[in-house]
Amino acid sequence: MSSWETGRFVYLLLLGGVLVLWFFIENRDSLSTKIKQLSAWALIFLGVIAGIGLWGDIRQTVQPRQAVFADQGRIELPLAPDGHYYVTLDLNGEPTRFVVDTGASAVVLTQRDAERAGIDAGTLAFYSQAMTANGAVKTAPVTLDRVALGPFVDRNMPAFVNAGEMDTSLLGMTYLQRFHRIEISGGRLVLER
Repeated sequence: MSSWETGRFVYLLLLGGVLVLWFFIENRDSLSTKIKQLSAWALIFLGVIAGIGLWGDIRQTVQPRQAVFADQGRIELPLAPDGHYYVTLDLNGEPTRFVVDTGASAVVLTQRDAERAGIDAGTLAFYSQAMTANGAVKTAPVTLDRVALGPFVDRNMPAFVNAGEMDTSLLGMTYLQRFHRIEISGGRLVLER
C-alpha cells in the first residue's frame, strides 16, 4: 500500500470514527435501534466499497464482446467505451487483441504481440517506414503463418512490426479487404465473408 493510499485509509477511518461517535452521542436514548441502523449503514458502505473495487471485473462481464456467427459467415464487434472497435485474432496460435483501423493500410503489430506470435524480434530488420498521425515510424515487414478469426483462417498474411511504442496492434486494410462486407450500424461493426 502506498503512502497516499495509507493516508486515505487513515482519513476514512478517522471520519468513520467521528461519525460513529456523533451517532451514539446524539441517539443514546434508543441505543439498540440505533445499533441496528448503524449495522445496516455499515453493510451498505461495505457494499459500495466492494462495488467500486470490483467495477473493472463487473464491467468486463457485462460489456458486450465480439460475436462469431460461423454458420452465417459473420463476425460482430461491439463499440468499446473509448469509441473504437476491438477484435481478438489468433496469430500463429496466440490470441492477440487489435484495434480495427480502417485508416491503416496494413496490419501493424506491436513488438510484444509479434514476439508472442513467434516472431523473433532480434532478427527483424526495420528498414521500411510508415506514416502515422505522430509522424514517420520504422517498421519491419513480416509474414504471419496463420491468422484466424472465428471460422476464417488466412495463411501467409503480410504484416509489419512497429519499431516504436504502440499500446495495441492495428488491424488495417490488408486484412479487412478480405471481407466482402464491412458495416457499422447500431454500435456494432459487422464483418462478413
